[in-house]
Amino acid sequence: MKAVVFCAALASFAMAPAFAQDLIARQGDDSVRLSDDNCKSELVLSRLEPAVAKEFRAASAVFQGQRFQACWRMMGNAAYLVYEDGDQGVIPANELKPELSA
Repeated sequence: MKAVVFCAALASFAMAPAFAQDLIARQGDDSVRLSDDNCKSELVLSRLEPAVAKEFRAASAVFQGQRFQACWRMMGNAAYLVYEDGDQGVIPANELKPELSA
């Protein structure tokens, strides 16, 4: 289950609502990439309340070698994700790191 992969204790960490580059959380070979682009996944958007759908941003994940599309938003000190298959997850903000460019 994707929701369990990145569960850890929340840390006090303030994150700006917008960022210039993708943020990545990794655990072994699994990863989640958060973008500042608007969520465009119709499958995810159909699962969200219309009033909050505009707050969600695009995300992608790789779990056990499989790729998933998702959308996310900050809720307190964590990123809350909703995946196209209906799964949900939470990533503490302190687990998110800027993507390193080559």
